[in-house]
Amino acid sequence: MRFLRALSVAVLVVGAVVIAGIAVPRWVSSAGASGHSGSARILVLSNPIHTDIAVPVDEDLLARFGFLRNAGLVIDHPDVRYIVFGWGGRSFYTETPTWADLKAMPVAQSFTLDRSVMHVSLAGDIPLGDPAVTAFGVTAAHFDRLLGFIGNSFSKEGGTAVPLVGFAYGNNDAFFEAKGYFNAFIGCNTWTAAGLRQAGLTSGWWLPLPWMLRLSLWLHNPPDAFVQSGLNG
Repeated sequence: MRFLRALSVAVLVVGAVVIAGIAVPRWVSSAGASGHSGSARILVLSNPIHTDIAVPVDEDLLARFGFLRNAGLVIDHPDVRYIVFGWGGRSFYTETPTWADLKAMPVAQSFTLDRSVMHVSLAGDIPLGDPAVTAFGVTAAHFDRLLGFIGNSFSKEGGTAVPLVGFAYGNNDAFFEAKGYFNAFIGCNTWTAAGLRQAGLTSGWWLPLPWMLRLSLWLHNPPDAFVQSGLNG
């Protein structure tokens, strides 16, 4: 009975933390907050444990992130419509391209402190109606702040990002050294949430899982923030 009571208390505490993490807003800064439905479109791509931010390609993006070419990414290819950015733990991220590649050691490493990496991939057209896609309209100023946040996430030497040689899932992606350390409780999805706050969106206080981030964005932002997504059909 004592064990069951302790287990019940633990479940209640975890549930309360999860609800608070979603429901308690972490406001954008006064410099970042303003209206939505802007001229720039950004996408959040989700799977069961990870989120990425996809940014549409234009001349300014290619100029700002031209250093991606140093890792062999053909960002100027005419079929490239989006550059997709994600931040995560080096061990788990680089060693788990698919669920079939899941290993015990990278999972264990994610619950400690791991060095972080940026993962960059190139994508063609992304269907906005896909339930794994959430699209937002943001202002030009917010879009610029988001790009600044993403660019500042790369660890740089001599003013340029440092590719991880020999680490990639395929021909259209690459890993780079990143700033900060990764932990499963303050990880890839909290990085995504921080980037979205720079884009003028409000999210919850603690969002370690994609479903928490998605629910939080739906809860704290007006309907006109969403272009089309799995959240609004």
